[in-house]
Amino acid sequence: EVRLVESGGGLVQPGGSLSLSCAASGFTFSSSDMMWVRQVPGKGLEWVSTIYSTGYISSTGSVAGRFTISRDNAKNTLYLQLDSLRTDDTGMYYCAKGQTFPPAERGQGTQVTVSS
Repeated sequence: EVRLVESGGGLVQPGGSLSLSCAASGFTFSSSDMMWVRQVPGKGLEWVSTIYSTGYISSTGSVAGRFTISRDNAKNTLYLQLDSLRTDDTGMYYCAKGQTFPPAERGQGTQVTVSS
């Protein structure tokens, strides 16, 4: 059974930073492509970034240069470093297995709120 547990969200002021984590289990993490997606208020699910099993990274333009996806295969953990946060980054952030969007499976999410 695929299990994905996100953590690290919170309330931060514009310009601030957060570090999200996703603990994965139930599948071979090291050979899996992984992604972060987010649900922004009033909008649908948005793709944020993907890190492939090869280490190749792809991110949506609005977060390029501000968000950094990474992985630790030894710990079966996916990360997302969020810097220079803006109010429109507010939303529920989910990690998901695979490279197809929308993902078939994702975790329960962690809330990121950017507000002054």
